[in-house]
Parts: sequence; structure tokens; C-alpha cells
Amino acid sequence: MTSPTTERLLVKQARWVAHDVVELRLIRPAGGTLPSWEPGAHVELTLPSGLRRAYSLCGDVADTESWTVAVHRVPDGRGGSREIHDTALVGRELKVRGPVNRFPLVPAEGYLLLAGGIGITPLLPMARELTTRGLPWRLVLGARDRSRLAYTEELVALGGDRVLLVPQDEAGLPDLAAELAASPPAHAVYACGPQPMLDAVTALCRAADPVRTPRLERFAPADSGLPERSGSQRGEFEVVLRRSGVRTTVPADRSVLDVVREKLPDVPYSCEEGYCGSCETSVTAGIPDHRDTVIDPSERPTATTMMICVSRSASPVLELDL
Repeated sequence: MTSPTTERLLVKQARWVAHDVVELRLIRPAGGTLPSWEPGAHVELTLPSGLRRAYSLCGDVADTESWTVAVHRVPDGRGGSREIHDTALVGRELKVRGPVNRFPLVPAEGYLLLAGGIGITPLLPMARELTTRGLPWRLVLGARDRSRLAYTEELVALGGDRVLLVPQDEAGLPDLAAELAASPPAHAVYACGPQPMLDAVTALCRAADPVRTPRLERFAPADSGLPERSGSQRGEFEVVLRRSGVRTTVPADRSVLDVVREKLPDVPYSCEEGYCGSCETSVTAGIPDHRDTVIDPSERPTATTMMICVSRSASPVLELDL
């Protein structure tokens, strides 16, 4: 996959793919090929209001001239999905950054794909890719009712009885324990959906014998699972933007991202809660205090990047490659 780019793309088409789920197709205004991407990738959209939101690419990787995202309306969310649903976007251009992939397919003998609601979006391209490769896979998709199950016709056509659709009002919650028990230990587990579902998958994988490590994509923040790092700067600390030649103070009540945006307004960000990875920034000096859920706890001691929206500093001065 190519490095992320930022450009203005035209919203060519919008269509409903499930109840409260709208799909947008983005193209270059003058046509032409877009950067390549792989299953699990996402792009960041800058909406007309200025809000930035990251959405998984759910189209076909073989389609080189358009990118597709699907957005679930969240009435009590932070406003991005409501704006997309309530704004006439077809024919308008949006600034789009990407693609970025922090949820890639890893080599495995087979795959178990677990989706809840809009969590199908990163897993649909995976199912297509695994079918192309001839690898074994199974996909379970749950939602509150049948009207909220997105892309069901394509999924069933793609996988037949390898796809299990679970409308909660008819069949209850998916039996995640049974699915994991039936999945060989050598098969990789991918999950994307509501936090309770991801918590359940994580707990079941930890209790498995042998222990399994699920790969998760989050649409909301989760407890990092770690206590605050010893020596963490609870108060203010200094941050140096190496390439910009800027040195500034991060107060106790503000994030690194807040302070950096005053100097560099175009720095990438989206969720501002430490789960999407859009603001990942290289650390060139100092010790970051990781408080995100993107970097695995086992990787934190040696990580050379940090999510500047929530993470802070365990040293008096932190230098960033900005």
C-alpha cells in the first residue's frame, strides 16, 4: 500500500446499504487512478464543518478509480455521522487523507471474522481478499435487527454457508464462544464492532487453550488496561516540534494534539480519544506515556510513535517529528 496522501475527492454517489447506514463513493474530480490500498485500511474525511473522521474502506481493492466508505448514523455521537447523513454531499468535494492501515491481514492458515453492525466495513474487503486467495474463512455478522445488517447479499453470495447472519431480535446475540471453539487455533481472529462485543472476544481469546490474540478494530475508546506510567507528567511538560523548530508547553488540562494544532493546524487527527490512530506521530526524543488503545501494551516499551490526542510524556521534555 502506498504512503498516505491528502487530496480533494468528489462524492460521486451516496446510497443506503442498511437502516441508518449510508455508503459514499469517492473519486478524483477529473477521474483517474487513486492510491492502492489493502483490506483493513481507512481514510480520514474532512467534512464541510471542518470535523475530521476516519472511516474504513469497504469497497473492492481492485477498483482503482474510487474509494468507498459506509457510515452508520449515531444520534448521540460526536457529530460526524450526523453531518454525513444530514448533508447533501453528492457533487461536493471533501479533503481526504489516506489510505492508512493499522488493521491488516496477517499470514494465517485461516480466518475467523467477527462483525457487529457497522463493524462489517473493514471485514468485507478481507472476506473478498481471502476468497481470492483461496484461504479458509468464516464471517459472523450481528446487528439489532435484519434491517441493520449491511452488505448481506454480497456476503452470502461471496461465502455461502461460511457467513452467519445474526439479527438480535430474531436469534439473540452471536454465540462468540461457540464460534471461537469451532475455529482452529491456527486461524487468525479479527473483530470489529461495539465495545461489549470486543471485550467478550478478548476475554474468550484469553481464556482459550492455547491463548489467542484477537486483532481488533475499534470505533470507540476502551480502557487502556494499564496503570499510569511511573514518572508520568501529571502536570505540564515541554514538547519540541523538531522539523518546525517550535518549543511549547503542554498544560495539565490540555492534550498534546490541542497544543500542536495551534502551531500546525493541518496535523492529522480524528477520534481525539486514542483509538483510531490518525494522529500517530514519531517520537524523536523523550519518553512517551502511552494512553491509547492502538499500540499493543506489549509494544509500548519499545514504541517509537505515540497518539498525541491522549498520550502524554513520562519525561519533562518530549520531541516529536513534526
